Amino acid sequence: MTTISDVQRIDYVEFNVTDIEATKAFYGRAFGWQFKDYGPNYCEFSDGRLTGGFTNLEKPRPGGPLVILYADDLEASLASVESAGGKIIRPITGFPGGRRFHFGDPDGYELAVWTRA
Repeated sequence: MTTISDVQRIDYVEFNVTDIEATKAFYGRAFGWQFKDYGPNYCEFSDGRLTGGFTNLEKPRPGGPLVILYADDLEASLASVESAGGKIIRPITGFPGGRRFHFGDPDGYELAVWTRA
């Protein structure tokens, strides 16, 4: 359950990787992270405090992982990003468990905002 204190905060970090199994092996050995597979193209990780994901549906992106924020009202968050001068990179799209959009900040960093389905 999401609380008010969770809204508009970093909620998830997603890495685009070339080989999910090799990535899991690395982070598992290096840091003791735990994993939950969601099919051949997605794996969630937990470092004991924060969760995130590994996906091979897109190529690894320059600049690092995708930082994802949570919002109860996705449309309001999209409007807020636009009114603050952010560039919508990917419009609201669905995925199993929710919907999200991607945006670019003034320095060109790509982030996403998601909400539950």
